[in-house]
Amino acid sequence: MRTIVPVALVALMSATAFADVTGVYDVKYEEVSTNCTSPLRYPPGKLTIKVIGNSLTVDIDRTPLMGGIPSKTDKISAKSKSGTTMVDGMNGVFSVAGKVTPEGLLHLVMVGEYSAGGKPLCTQSWNVNGPRTDTVKPKKTQKTQKPAPAKPVMHDLVTLTRF
Repeated sequence: MRTIVPVALVALMSATAFADVTGVYDVKYEEVSTNCTSPLRYPPGKLTIKVIGNSLTVDIDRTPLMGGIPSKTDKISAKSKSGTTMVDGMNGVFSVAGKVTPEGLLHLVMVGEYSAGGKPLCTQSWNVNGPRTDTVKPKKTQKTQKPAPAKPVMHDLVTLTRF
């Protein structure tokens, strides 16, 4: 009988939602390192993070779309497939890792690995920082449903102890 209540608490506590990192961020790119003869330059701009189900995407203008799995914390990790870059004939694989603070500030490290004709060329990295300027709103559905009334957690625990 005593083991039911702790198991129920663990089950209820493990059903936490993903951290809310979704939004549009006004970011600046600070180059950290490069071994490229013609490094890419990113001007200040917008970066969009979307979380849909069990998928996270990071969208930066003129950069292949990066995808990852959302974290239950404020951390972000995503990587692109090889795609075209701002320089003709050069492909790149990009990755980001970092976090969003509770105040809505984004802090990422972005790495670009470049190739041309299937041969590796060089690598470049940036610190990407900026505040959230807007949240990405989910698409509206045709039917609106009222949410079910909330039950206190204690109600479920009392019901479980009756078994």
